[in-house]
Amino acid sequence: MVISLRTYLIILALLVVERIFELDRARRNARRAFQHGAVEVGQVHYRVMVALHTLFIISCALEAVFIPRAFPPVVAWIALSAEAIAQALRYWAVATLGDRWNTRIIVSPDRTPATNGPYRFMRHPNYLAVVIEIAAVPMIGGAIFTAITFSIGNALILAVRIPAEERAMGGRYADALGSRRRFLPGLRHG
Repeated sequence: MVISLRTYLIILALLVVERIFELDRARRNARRAFQHGAVEVGQVHYRVMVALHTLFIISCALEAVFIPRAFPPVVAWIALSAEAIAQALRYWAVATLGDRWNTRIIVSPDRTPATNGPYRFMRHPNYLAVVIEIAAVPMIGGAIFTAITFSIGNALILAVRIPAEERAMGGRYADALGSRRRFLPGLRHG
């Protein structure tokens, strides 16, 4: 491992703090959206997603502490770089959406879909950031079992969540973003 266990646990603690701030921002944005007639869908799978993300951080820590593995330093550096890219992509998406950003599926019928920022290139940049993060963060600390297990779990959640979100956003969303790829950056494809 390139970084010490202590440093890795500090990174995980910083991620927890970040998530707390994100959830607070999401609550404030949801409150504003509901005041303007927004509706929420997908509450059942949202609870599963929250549980998965909570267990993810715990699993990273437990595996690093109790099942330490020695990986080539290049693996940890690649993982750390991937996490930095994921964070940049996440905050680009959050900044682009502004008060529309949320961790829940909350749809305001009168709002047009965002087509600027990272949404120029793909439909779901924030989910791409999460996919990268769930694979990368465990590998920073050598937690390969967590990386594999939670990547599979996240894929299963996203297989439910993304179609639910796209259905909830409706025709305006499909017209504006439907020709863009979900995750892979690129220009519109036919």
